[in-house]
Amino acid sequence: MSQRIDFEGSSDIGAYAILTNKYCIVGKSSSRNFYSYFQEHLDIPLVETTINSIKTVGSLCAGNKNGLLVPSTATDQELLHLRNLLPENIKIKRINERLNALGNVIVCNDSVALVHSDVDAESVKNIEEVLMVDVFRHNVGCEPLVGTFSAMNNQGMLVHPRTSVEEIEELCNLLSVSVVAGTVNKGSSVIGGGMVVNDWISFLGHKSTATEVTVIENTFKLVDGRDDENLKKVWVESMVN
Repeated sequence: MSQRIDFEGSSDIGAYAILTNKYCIVGKSSSRNFYSYFQEHLDIPLVETTINSIKTVGSLCAGNKNGLLVPSTATDQELLHLRNLLPENIKIKRINERLNALGNVIVCNDSVALVHSDVDAESVKNIEEVLMVDVFRHNVGCEPLVGTFSAMNNQGMLVHPRTSVEEIEELCNLLSVSVVAGTVNKGSSVIGGGMVVNDWISFLGHKSTATEVTVIENTFKLVDGRDDENLKKVWVESMVN
């Protein structure tokens, strides 16, 4: 299942939300529409917050079913708010990483993570321990901002359309998930900035086309009964259109 939505008129959903199989975090908004829409479609804990009083929680944090990493700029009050509202078994850690937009430099599922090549060794250790994943320093195509230009769940990964066939094959072998090139928000390559996904639902920017939704649902195995040949067909159509 996929839902199209906007945050205060913006289609950059991935900048304002984090979605895992165990919890969802959304940026605090003057409008209740964004929070209410997630609440309507999810049956997992939902937390509305800011990080250092900034709404772009998706760009600033990274998480999965095991844990949540927040940047050093997160206040004590914000950290306490998260700890009070997230499930008790979710590890939460504030890390001192120079590349502090963690959601832009980390993309992960529940077993593996890609990170920007300049993320420091201590941060890699924190990612391994808190999120309980294997960590690889690896670009998505030519892009080091792996969290900005890709999205991943436990079934698949969507990467920006400039990723070559050879690079896609390399990512498939490295991550042990199917990898597909695509777009969101009517041709945008900013995949991670334009959507969030877990193992059964995705939320993407309201500009996203029906073809993009079809590719996303097939890539992340959100819809049963659509075979790989159909996925190939709709992707070719999206490139032509």
